[in-house]
Amino acid sequence: MKLNLSKLILPVVCMLLLVSAYGAQGESKPKKKEIISALRLANDYFMKKWSDPGEEIQYPSRNKNYETNVWTRAVYYEGLMDLYSIDKQQRYIDYATDWGEFHKWDLRGGTNTRNADNQCAGQTYIMLYEMDPSKPERLEYIQKSIDMMMATDKIDDWSWIDAVQMAMPIFAQLSNVTGDPAYAERAHQMYLHTKNVEGGGLYNAEEQLWWRDADFVPPYKEPNGENCYWSRGNGWIVMAMVRMLQILPEDAPHRDEYQQMIIDMSHALAKVQREDGLWNVSLHDPDHFGGKELTGTAMFVQGMAYGVNNGFLDAKTFKPIIYKAWNGMVNDCLHSNGFLGYVQGTGKEPKEAQPVTYYREPDFDDYGLGAFLMAGVEVYKMK
Repeated sequence: MKLNLSKLILPVVCMLLLVSAYGAQGESKPKKKEIISALRLANDYFMKKWSDPGEEIQYPSRNKNYETNVWTRAVYYEGLMDLYSIDKQQRYIDYATDWGEFHKWDLRGGTNTRNADNQCAGQTYIMLYEMDPSKPERLEYIQKSIDMMMATDKIDDWSWIDAVQMAMPIFAQLSNVTGDPAYAERAHQMYLHTKNVEGGGLYNAEEQLWWRDADFVPPYKEPNGENCYWSRGNGWIVMAMVRMLQILPEDAPHRDEYQQMIIDMSHALAKVQREDGLWNVSLHDPDHFGGKELTGTAMFVQGMAYGVNNGFLDAKTFKPIIYKAWNGMVNDCLHSNGFLGYVQGTGKEPKEAQPVTYYREPDFDDYGLGAFLMAGVEVYKMK
């Protein structure tokens, strides 16, 4: 679907409103009503554009269409469910339910898939099941897929760090739903393999950031000689840690590990925030396809805001960082009609889907919005 650029010209009234709300705010705290307005604007644009939640996603450059239970759309629905938590509009739940029903609550690749991307839709399926346990069909297929994995000893499926966000929370959700802690324990073992074993370990404890996959572990370097830390890749880890802490009971094992990961990564990320509040696609080489980027930024904002809201990140240190990033996203990325600019398209490294610009529509327009919604919800909760 092509973006009609003529519709992106900012009307004078909308421009004045945006400037009034966010102009020159910098590190100042955004008002709750302004946060809700921004979230609704972006989400309404998407829901209007994709009024049929089953409409296939066209991807002309690959000569292929994608069904909407693909991971990109699944991340959007995670964000929509978060939005519902602070903006109780039944149409959000109806939209998500219609999506699940269209796919008969099944996964891309079927129940035999071990692929985390294919399983990601299960996060929202389970959320909707928890809202209405009289609908066991919402749980059936995602549980079959995870149970198939649980029946084996294999723990090396998550060979790329995006997978941690796509699937790890599902195991924790199933522990809650079934009362069986074995699911969450298996997720932790898989996470440790990705962190410490895969490719020699995809987490660099020294710099407190993650390589996207084994392709980027040294000796691979960025043009400036630094390690390659992809913004959105690290964002997926932050998002996964937040979700695990949201799901797991307070007395669950391994919570300290996930909380500490957010703490360590947040301090590392704070050092490389751009002056405009956002982050570059390459965290340690700002000149390698440099420029602001929304998806990684939104994920970092969610993690930092969650840390402040839950008392394990210092508010005095991180509130200015969070507000600067949120105000930057709204002021520099959010169009007056709700379209989000500066969203890097799908890929695995800084050079993918370039150039990233204010006007360019990414190949998939859903996961960036999902991240934006999740970030906004946590910022909204800040005191």
